[in-house]
Amino acid sequence: MRFSPFVQRIAGHGVAAWDIHHAAFDAQRDGQDVIILSIGDPDFATPEFITDAAVSALRAGDTHYADIPGRPKLRQAIAARYTATIGRPIKPQNVIAVAGAQNALFVASMCLLQAGDEVVVLDPMYVTYEATLKASAATLVRATCDANSGFRLNADNLKRAITDRTRAIFLSNPNNPTGVVLDRDELQVIADLAIKHDLWVVVDEVYESLCYERQHQSLASFPGMEKRCVVIGSLSKSHAMTGWRIGWLVADTELIAHAENLALSMLYGLPGFVMEGALAAVLEHDKVTLGMRDTYRRRRDLVVAGLNECPGIKVLRPDAGMFVLVDVRGTGLSSLDFAWRLFREAGVSVLDAAAFGEPAQGFVRLSFTLGEEKLAEACARIVRFVNTLAL
Repeated sequence: MRFSPFVQRIAGHGVAAWDIHHAAFDAQRDGQDVIILSIGDPDFATPEFITDAAVSALRAGDTHYADIPGRPKLRQAIAARYTATIGRPIKPQNVIAVAGAQNALFVASMCLLQAGDEVVVLDPMYVTYEATLKASAATLVRATCDANSGFRLNADNLKRAITDRTRAIFLSNPNNPTGVVLDRDELQVIADLAIKHDLWVVVDEVYESLCYERQHQSLASFPGMEKRCVVIGSLSKSHAMTGWRIGWLVADTELIAHAENLALSMLYGLPGFVMEGALAAVLEHDKVTLGMRDTYRRRRDLVVAGLNECPGIKVLRPDAGMFVLVDVRGTGLSSLDFAWRLFREAGVSVLDAAAFGEPAQGFVRLSFTLGEEKLAEACARIVRFVNTLAL
């Protein structure tokens, strides 16, 4: 039987990277002593008032078709929040609610890209974005962010990556997996290049509320980016709502209209009761995220301290998010071998960060989404494992 070439475009190394996580999940479900640090899924429940809003709507019969681009009150709440953070008016017509950040990226890429286009990405990038962007049949061009610089923006690499066929720049800020938050000068470089070459810029800002010492700035707030910047947002990480599958795009109204046509053909809108929960979350955004940020900062510091003195590995302290990159090149193992052996010999699952891009070759990514006791035990297991290796 013959399949569409599309199935090849959505496969690849980034998708295969999840094999170790699936193996760890299955082992834990079978009762084995495994600590899973291979996924960014918060260990605490969605705040009760959000769940209550959804349950009340569900019990009231909110189980029918809802507005394709999202309910007006939800779009208004999201628009109001971005108006405050970006510093210019954002209208509900600039917002569409979709099924999470991954779906938002897919919608944006299908509306903006076509075969023959090139899309420049800051490398490393989130593990499944390669397949998502290639689904449009555009060509992926990587602008390397070097490990030696802490994976910060390399302006020269970005400039060299842009050609006459470039249509867009895609990036995440804060970045997953590196935890890097771009500063104003770095963002200005991207804005200037986008304006000079008439490019779209799609920015995944899912972790913007989980910034620690370095303040987040949205590229959409920069002069000249009003029409060409597309912002992706989500409640998955900031509100412990990964399973709710709710996110959004903020963009020019013409793009939102095209995205609505695509959403009509894909999911025919989101469940109404999910949007009622999302509305409650957005209206109380700061109330929830401030507490979560403090929790994650403590967990980050615990992991950094727990691994920092271990010979053979080096820890990259993240500016934001819920992940730490660990340089394991000093162990003599590849990052893939390190990850699999750590799982099999110590019962801790992490991801081979090379799946996020070649610059992260030799690094593994671990999440700090578990409680402090579990994280301390995981760090102890990692240290013991490394100490068994012939360094």
